[in-house]
Amino acid sequence: MTFSNSAELLSFHWFAYSIYSALIISVIAWFGYNLTKKEKAKSIVRIPFYTYIGFLVAMGVGHHIFAYNTIPWVSQDITRHNITPDASYNFEIENHKWVNMPKKVTVQCGQTIEFDVHSRDLVYGFGLFRQDGSMAMQMQVNPGTDVNGILDSNDILWTFNHNGVFDVLSTEYSGPDAYDEHTGKDLMVVKKWLEVVGCKEDGGKK
Repeated sequence: MTFSNSAELLSFHWFAYSIYSALIISVIAWFGYNLTKKEKAKSIVRIPFYTYIGFLVAMGVGHHIFAYNTIPWVSQDITRHNITPDASYNFEIENHKWVNMPKKVTVQCGQTIEFDVHSRDLVYGFGLFRQDGSMAMQMQVNPGTDVNGILDSNDILWTFNHNGVFDVLSTEYSGPDAYDEHTGKDLMVVKKWLEVVGCKEDGGKK
């Protein structure tokens, strides 16, 4: 099993953690039930209890190991020094405004894109959001310069496997100036900034 985008991963986690939560709740219910009994539990009763706890621990750890091996962008980030992106977009943020950001970006299905964002003043965020409001990806954008006075890089690689149109939002609170003082509208939102084309309906190249 592999996940081609964050929405598929979240659906899997919702299912897995729902079952896991029910199992943990059953432990609390079991413990509570034994507290209501007048006679104390015999030592032999504790054996299945601790076995069950061990099973839950193994299940929780195993879930994360399994998920790690099936999330493509994890291995991609670890081996990114060997990856040449299909396209790179470099821009800055200053005074709650995107600086030198392309007006619109079109990505072909399966392309790996590098986003390199620099902040000149505050901590911001760079996030891509689907039209239903769910987040596809995000990274924190920290300010600062290196020893040569060049703005620090905040970059991320992302491979797009599903068609869609994405808005850009700053995912970190950077003060009230990021919002219109009269309407409260987020001034850093860029609507329909990125579009992915060329994928099959269920994902992947045509």
